[in-house]
Amino acid sequence: MPIVPIQHTETVTQPRTVEQRVLGRATTDGAGVKLTRVVAGNLQRRLDPYLMLDAFGSDDPDDYIAGFPNHPHRGFETITYMIAGRMRHNDSAGNEGILQNGGVQWMTAGKGVIHSELPEQEEGVMEGFQLWLNLPAADKMCAPGYLDIQTDDIPEIEPAPGVRARVIAGTSHGVQGKIQREATRPLYLDIHFDAAGTFHQQLPASANAFVYVYRGDVTVGNTPVPRTHMAILNNDTGSNGVTIHASGPAKVLLIAGEPLNEPIAQYGPFVMNTEQELMQAVKDFQAGLFGQPR
Repeated sequence: MPIVPIQHTETVTQPRTVEQRVLGRATTDGAGVKLTRVVAGNLQRRLDPYLMLDAFGSDDPDDYIAGFPNHPHRGFETITYMIAGRMRHNDSAGNEGILQNGGVQWMTAGKGVIHSELPEQEEGVMEGFQLWLNLPAADKMCAPGYLDIQTDDIPEIEPAPGVRARVIAGTSHGVQGKIQREATRPLYLDIHFDAAGTFHQQLPASANAFVYVYRGDVTVGNTPVPRTHMAILNNDTGSNGVTIHASGPAKVLLIAGEPLNEPIAQYGPFVMNTEQELMQAVKDFQAGLFGQPR
Protein backbone atom coordinates (compact mmCIF):
# COMPACT_ATOMS: atom_id res chain seq x y z
CA MET A 1 0.00 0.00 0.00
CA PRO A 2 1.15 3.63 -0.33
CA ILE A 3 3.22 5.08 2.49
CA VAL A 4 1.00 6.34 5.32
CA PRO A 5 2.01 9.75 6.72
CA ILE A 6 3.38 9.49 10.23
CA GLN A 7 1.34 11.26 12.90
CA HIS A 8 4.24 12.10 15.20
CA THR A 9 7.94 11.40 15.66
CA GLU A 10 9.02 8.72 18.12
CA THR A 11 11.58 10.40 20.38
CA VAL A 12 13.85 8.00 22.28
CA THR A 13 16.09 9.77 24.79
CA GLN A 14 17.22 6.69 26.74
CA PRO A 15 17.30 3.65 24.46
CA ARG A 16 17.22 0.14 25.84
CA THR A 17 20.40 -1.91 25.88
CA VAL A 18 20.78 -5.51 24.70
CA GLU A 19 20.55 -8.14 27.43
CA GLN A 20 21.67 -11.02 25.23
CA ARG A 21 21.92 -12.16 21.63
CA VAL A 22 20.39 -15.49 20.66
CA LEU A 23 21.17 -17.43 17.50
CA GLY A 24 18.16 -19.21 15.99
CA ARG A 25 18.28 -23.04 16.05
CA ALA A 26 17.64 -25.14 12.94
CA THR A 27 14.81 -27.65 13.37
CA THR A 28 11.78 -29.13 11.59
CA ASP A 29 8.07 -28.99 12.32
CA GLY A 30 4.78 -29.98 10.70
CA ALA A 31 5.40 -32.66 8.08
CA GLY A 32 9.14 -32.00 7.96
CA VAL A 33 9.23 -28.27 7.14
CA LYS A 34 12.73 -26.91 7.75
CA LEU A 35 12.79 -23.77 9.89
CA THR A 36 14.77 -21.75 12.40
CA ARG A 37 13.38 -21.63 15.94
CA VAL A 38 14.23 -18.23 17.39
CA VAL A 39 12.06 -18.14 20.52
CA ALA A 40 11.52 -21.48 22.28
CA GLY A 41 10.28 -22.75 25.64
CA ASN A 42 13.34 -21.66 27.60
CA LEU A 43 12.57 -18.01 26.76
CA GLN A 44 8.80 -18.04 27.27
CA ARG A 45 8.96 -16.57 30.76
CA ARG A 46 11.55 -13.96 29.78
CA LEU A 47 9.66 -12.86 26.65
CA ASP A 48 6.14 -13.19 28.09
CA PRO A 49 3.58 -12.85 26.42
CA TYR A 50 5.37 -14.49 23.45
CA LEU A 51 5.71 -18.27 23.39
CA MET A 52 7.53 -19.02 20.14
CA LEU A 53 8.96 -17.44 16.99
CA ASP A 54 9.87 -19.55 13.96
CA ALA A 55 11.52 -18.24 10.80
CA PHE A 56 11.23 -20.31 7.63
CA GLY A 57 12.80 -19.67 4.24
CA SER A 58 13.95 -21.85 1.37
CA ASP A 59 13.87 -22.09 -2.41
CA ASP A 60 14.04 -25.91 -2.23
CA PRO A 61 10.49 -27.35 -2.34
CA ASP A 62 11.65 -30.41 -0.41
CA ASP A 63 12.17 -28.11 2.59
CA TYR A 64 8.55 -26.92 2.73
CA ILE A 65 6.25 -28.73 0.31
CA ALA A 66 4.68 -31.08 2.91
CA GLY A 67 3.55 -28.06 4.96
CA PHE A 68 1.63 -28.31 8.21
CA PRO A 69 -1.23 -30.83 7.93
CA ASN A 70 -4.17 -30.85 10.36
CA HIS A 71 -3.09 -30.14 13.94
CA PRO A 72 -4.84 -28.72 17.03
CA HIS A 73 -4.27 -25.60 19.14
CA ARG A 74 -5.78 -24.25 22.34
CA GLY A 75 -5.09 -21.25 24.58
CA PHE A 76 -3.09 -18.82 22.42
CA GLU A 77 -2.87 -16.97 19.10
CA THR A 78 -0.74 -17.70 16.05
CA ILE A 79 0.48 -14.90 13.79
CA THR A 80 1.84 -16.07 10.44
CA TYR A 81 3.59 -13.43 8.33
CA MET A 82 4.37 -14.51 4.78
CA ILE A 83 7.15 -12.63 2.97
CA ALA A 84 7.26 -14.84 -0.12
CA GLY A 85 5.17 -17.76 -1.35
CA ARG A 86 1.58 -18.94 -0.93
CA MET A 87 0.05 -20.97 1.90
CA ARG A 88 -3.58 -22.15 2.22
CA HIS A 89 -5.26 -22.04 5.63
CA ASN A 90 -8.21 -24.28 6.51
CA ASP A 91 -9.66 -24.77 9.99
CA SER A 92 -12.41 -26.46 11.99
CA ALA A 93 -14.17 -23.14 12.63
CA GLY A 94 -15.01 -22.98 8.91
CA ASN A 95 -12.32 -20.51 7.89
CA GLU A 96 -10.28 -20.81 4.72
CA GLY A 97 -7.91 -18.41 3.02
CA ILE A 98 -4.72 -17.90 1.05
CA LEU A 99 -1.74 -16.36 2.80
CA GLN A 100 0.66 -14.80 0.30
CA ASN A 101 3.44 -12.24 -0.24
CA GLY A 102 3.35 -9.65 2.53
CA GLY A 103 0.14 -10.90 4.13
CA VAL A 104 -0.62 -11.90 7.70
CA GLN A 105 -2.85 -14.62 9.11
CA TRP A 106 -3.91 -13.92 12.70
CA MET A 107 -5.59 -16.94 14.27
CA THR A 108 -7.02 -17.09 17.78
CA ALA A 109 -7.15 -20.72 18.87
CA GLY A 110 -9.10 -19.96 22.03
CA LYS A 111 -11.01 -23.00 23.34
CA GLY A 112 -9.79 -25.15 20.49
CA VAL A 113 -9.29 -25.33 16.75
CA ILE A 114 -7.80 -27.77 14.26
CA HIS A 115 -6.17 -26.22 11.24
CA SER A 116 -3.80 -26.88 8.39
CA GLU A 117 -1.34 -24.66 6.54
CA LEU A 118 -0.33 -26.16 3.20
CA PRO A 119 1.82 -24.63 0.43
CA GLU A 120 -0.02 -23.50 -2.69
CA GLN A 121 3.18 -23.58 -4.73
CA GLU A 122 5.46 -26.33 -5.98
CA GLU A 123 8.57 -24.26 -6.68
CA GLY A 124 10.19 -20.95 -5.81
CA VAL A 125 10.92 -19.26 -2.50
CA MET A 126 8.76 -19.84 0.58
CA GLU A 127 9.68 -17.44 3.38
CA GLY A 128 8.03 -16.04 6.47
CA PHE A 129 7.56 -16.17 10.23
CA GLN A 130 5.17 -17.66 12.75
CA LEU A 131 4.80 -16.02 16.14
CA TRP A 132 2.84 -17.45 19.08
CA LEU A 133 1.16 -14.91 21.37
CA ASN A 134 -0.25 -16.12 24.67
CA LEU A 135 -3.83 -15.41 25.73
CA PRO A 136 -4.64 -14.28 29.27
CA ALA A 137 -6.29 -16.89 31.50
CA ALA A 138 -9.64 -15.12 31.18
CA ASP A 139 -9.58 -15.49 27.37
CA LYS A 140 -8.06 -18.93 26.88
CA MET A 141 -11.46 -20.54 26.34
CA CYS A 142 -12.83 -17.83 24.05
CA ALA A 143 -14.36 -18.69 20.69
CA PRO A 144 -11.78 -19.31 17.94
CA GLY A 145 -11.13 -16.42 15.57
CA TYR A 146 -9.40 -15.86 12.26
CA LEU A 147 -8.32 -12.79 10.32
CA ASP A 148 -6.64 -12.61 6.93
CA ILE A 149 -4.76 -9.34 6.51
CA GLN A 150 -3.66 -8.82 2.92
CA THR A 151 -0.45 -6.95 2.23
CA ASP A 152 -2.28 -3.84 0.96
CA ASP A 153 -4.08 -3.57 4.31
CA ILE A 154 -0.88 -3.36 6.35
CA PRO A 155 0.07 0.31 6.88
CA GLU A 156 3.62 1.25 5.94
CA ILE A 157 5.42 4.31 7.27
CA GLU A 158 8.67 6.07 6.36
CA PRO A 159 9.91 7.89 9.46
CA ALA A 160 13.31 8.67 7.88
CA PRO A 161 14.65 8.65 4.30
CA GLY A 162 15.22 5.05 3.19
CA VAL A 163 13.77 3.63 6.44
CA ARG A 164 10.34 2.00 6.22
CA ALA A 165 8.29 0.03 8.70
CA ARG A 166 5.24 -2.17 8.19
CA VAL A 167 2.92 -1.85 11.20
CA ILE A 168 1.38 -5.29 11.67
CA ALA A 169 0.21 -4.82 15.26
CA GLY A 170 0.29 -2.01 17.76
CA THR A 171 1.17 1.59 16.96
CA SER A 172 4.30 3.26 15.55
CA HIS A 173 4.74 6.98 14.93
CA GLY A 174 1.02 7.43 15.57
CA VAL A 175 -0.02 4.89 12.91
CA GLN A 176 -2.06 1.89 14.08
CA GLY A 177 -1.74 -1.63 12.75
CA LYS A 178 -4.78 -3.81 12.06
CA ILE A 179 -4.40 -5.77 15.29
CA GLN A 180 -4.74 -4.35 18.79
CA ARG A 181 -4.98 -6.41 21.98
CA GLU A 182 -5.82 -4.79 25.32
CA ALA A 183 -4.20 -7.34 27.64
CA THR A 184 -0.87 -7.92 25.85
CA ARG A 185 -0.64 -4.77 23.70
CA PRO A 186 1.48 -6.45 21.03
CA LEU A 187 3.79 -4.39 18.83
CA TYR A 188 4.89 -6.14 15.63
CA LEU A 189 6.95 -4.13 13.14
CA ASP A 190 8.81 -5.25 10.01
CA ILE A 191 11.51 -2.59 9.52
CA HIS A 192 13.37 -2.20 6.21
CA PHE A 193 16.56 -0.19 5.77
CA ASP A 194 17.27 0.53 2.09
CA ALA A 195 20.67 1.97 3.07
CA ALA A 196 22.30 3.35 6.20
CA GLY A 197 19.70 4.74 8.59
CA THR A 198 18.23 4.76 12.09
CA PHE A 199 14.82 3.76 13.41
CA HIS A 200 13.47 4.90 16.77
CA GLN A 201 10.51 3.35 18.59
CA GLN A 202 9.13 4.27 21.98
CA LEU A 203 8.35 1.31 24.26
CA PRO A 204 6.63 1.18 27.66
CA ALA A 205 9.11 0.33 30.40
CA SER A 206 6.90 -2.61 31.39
CA ALA A 207 6.96 -4.27 27.95
CA ASN A 208 9.22 -7.19 27.04
CA ALA A 209 10.83 -6.68 23.63
CA PHE A 210 13.21 -8.23 21.12
CA VAL A 211 14.67 -7.59 17.66
CA TYR A 212 15.22 -10.33 15.07
CA VAL A 213 17.51 -9.64 12.10
CA TYR A 214 16.66 -11.51 8.89
CA ARG A 215 18.62 -9.49 6.32
CA GLY A 216 21.95 -7.73 6.73
CA ASP A 217 23.03 -6.67 10.20
CA VAL A 218 22.19 -3.83 12.58
CA THR A 219 23.28 -2.20 15.81
CA VAL A 220 20.78 -2.08 18.67
CA GLY A 221 21.85 0.52 21.17
CA ASN A 222 25.61 -0.06 21.04
CA THR A 223 25.44 -3.82 20.37
CA PRO A 224 25.96 -5.27 16.87
CA VAL A 225 23.36 -7.87 15.93
CA PRO A 226 24.11 -10.05 12.87
CA ARG A 227 21.67 -11.83 10.58
CA THR A 228 19.63 -14.74 12.05
CA HIS A 229 20.25 -13.43 15.58
CA MET A 230 17.72 -12.12 18.06
CA ALA A 231 18.56 -9.32 20.49
CA ILE A 232 16.59 -9.48 23.73
CA LEU A 233 16.23 -5.96 25.08
CA ASN A 234 16.87 -5.13 28.70
CA ASN A 235 14.00 -3.68 30.68
CA ASP A 236 16.28 -0.81 31.65
CA THR A 237 15.05 1.51 34.39
CA GLY A 238 14.38 4.91 32.86
CA SER A 239 14.55 3.72 29.24
CA ASN A 240 11.80 4.89 26.94
CA GLY A 241 12.37 2.95 23.73
CA VAL A 242 14.76 1.33 21.31
CA THR A 243 17.12 2.67 18.65
CA ILE A 244 18.09 0.44 15.71
CA HIS A 245 20.85 1.56 13.34
CA ALA A 246 21.85 -0.02 10.04
CA SER A 247 25.03 0.85 8.16
CA GLY A 248 23.59 -0.62 4.95
CA PRO A 249 20.57 -2.54 3.65
CA ALA A 250 18.91 -4.62 6.38
CA LYS A 251 15.54 -5.99 7.50
CA VAL A 252 14.48 -6.67 11.08
CA LEU A 253 11.43 -7.54 13.14
CA LEU A 254 10.75 -5.51 16.28
CA ILE A 255 8.34 -7.30 18.60
CA ALA A 256 7.17 -6.17 22.03
CA GLY A 257 4.29 -6.82 24.41
CA GLU A 258 3.03 -6.49 27.96
CA PRO A 259 3.76 -9.59 30.07
CA LEU A 260 0.77 -11.49 31.44
CA ASN A 261 2.71 -12.64 34.51
CA GLU A 262 0.59 -15.80 34.67
CA PRO A 263 1.66 -19.45 34.96
CA ILE A 264 2.50 -21.10 31.62
CA ALA A 265 1.68 -24.78 31.17
CA GLN A 266 2.40 -26.15 27.70
CA TYR A 267 2.00 -29.54 26.10
CA GLY A 268 2.85 -29.25 22.40
CA PRO A 269 0.10 -27.21 20.70
CA PHE A 270 -1.83 -26.58 23.94
CA VAL A 271 -0.88 -23.65 26.21
CA MET A 272 -2.85 -23.24 29.42
CA ASN A 273 -2.15 -22.15 33.01
CA THR A 274 -2.25 -25.49 34.87
CA GLU A 275 -1.45 -29.15 34.27
CA GLN A 276 -5.10 -29.99 34.93
CA GLU A 277 -6.18 -27.63 32.12
CA LEU A 278 -3.67 -29.29 29.80
CA MET A 279 -5.05 -32.73 30.59
CA GLN A 280 -8.55 -31.44 29.86
CA ALA A 281 -7.36 -29.98 26.54
CA VAL A 282 -6.00 -33.38 25.47
CA LYS A 283 -9.24 -35.11 26.53
CA ASP A 284 -11.36 -32.57 24.65
CA PHE A 285 -9.27 -32.98 21.52
CA GLN A 286 -9.44 -36.78 21.71
CA ALA A 287 -13.22 -36.54 22.20
CA GLY A 288 -13.55 -34.59 18.94
CA LEU A 289 -14.66 -31.37 20.62
CA PHE A 290 -12.34 -29.25 18.42
CA GLY A 291 -14.30 -30.23 15.31
CA GLN A 292 -12.68 -31.03 11.97
CA PRO A 293 -11.50 -28.80 9.13
CA ARG A 294 -13.65 -28.85 6.01
